[in-house]
Amino acid sequence: MSRGTNLKFKLIYLMRIMLEKTDDEHALTMPQIMKELEKYDVTAERKSIYADFEDMRNKFGIEILKEQRGPKTYYHVGKREFELAEVKLLVDAIQSSKFITRTKSRELIEKVKRFVSEYQGKTLQRQVFMDDRVKAMNESVFYNVDEVYTAINENRKIRFKYYKWDINKKLVARNHDNWFVVSPWVLTWVDENYYMIAYDDWAQMVKSYRVDKMMRISITEDERSGQKEFKEYDMANVSKTTFAMYGGDRRNVRIRFENTLCGVFLDRFGKNITFYPVDENHSELNVDVTVSQHFFGWLFGLGPRVQLVGPDDVVEELREYVAAYMESINYPSPKGNGLVTAQS
Repeated sequence: MSRGTNLKFKLIYLMRIMLEKTDDEHALTMPQIMKELEKYDVTAERKSIYADFEDMRNKFGIEILKEQRGPKTYYHVGKREFELAEVKLLVDAIQSSKFITRTKSRELIEKVKRFVSEYQGKTLQRQVFMDDRVKAMNESVFYNVDEVYTAINENRKIRFKYYKWDINKKLVARNHDNWFVVSPWVLTWVDENYYMIAYDDWAQMVKSYRVDKMMRISITEDERSGQKEFKEYDMANVSKTTFAMYGGDRRNVRIRFENTLCGVFLDRFGKNITFYPVDENHSELNVDVTVSQHFFGWLFGLGPRVQLVGPDDVVEELREYVAAYMESINYPSPKGNGLVTAQS
């Protein structure tokens, strides 16, 4: 290919060069820019490159800054669509999302790195670390989300197989491997997981389903049902109710705690909660939660500096939960040699 035959792509190649090879810490002189263009079989005059810089700013919002360093003039990209700090936030969000598999996390991070220069990408790569936390293994979760949204937009029911983990760390089908057919109404993000909120005709109630546990989704020809039930489900309040996806009654509970633990409750319930002083060292708060074993386990894990003080029936339910747990500590030894206790 003769030199200069790619001239019609000059602006595209110039944008790529400036976005990939320059940033606030790295810049190129005009001779260096022209040399980089030659790698794409493009020859260009300085005047035309200056005009391209203007087009990049006016048409694409890519600002090229000029900096004089002694006798040489350097050029680099100034404002980007995504700044490095923003890309780091995106990377952190990808890494912390349990519903994104390790493989897909790495793929997404590689794509996100294209928003910054190759030099910034290298520093970002040092930040990338996949630890041993649980990551979803359903690689099709992205397509599941897209399929559910399509069904919602087309007002159609969906069918799918729903899975759970077994003791061998394998996904096994629920409901005797029968198809689930439901009417999807909304997708929501709760406790680091995607959930589909849908109406189940057979059970005649609104239920939630983990999207990463759904497989082989297909859209049916049947129109959705359960609109009235979904409206009564009050999704706005459910999304604000902690532990909402674990089943149980939604209740307003009162919790007493040492003031040193106030940050725990602010992190969990947000800054809109109100603290009521009890004495110099203790306060109380009222908050809506879904009363479940998950809630009791979380509360129990905070230790004796936290107390559930109301309502009475929920307090009694917690006592029964703790009693059942303490009783379960005494269980038959695997070898049949009597009981294993907490003191063993």
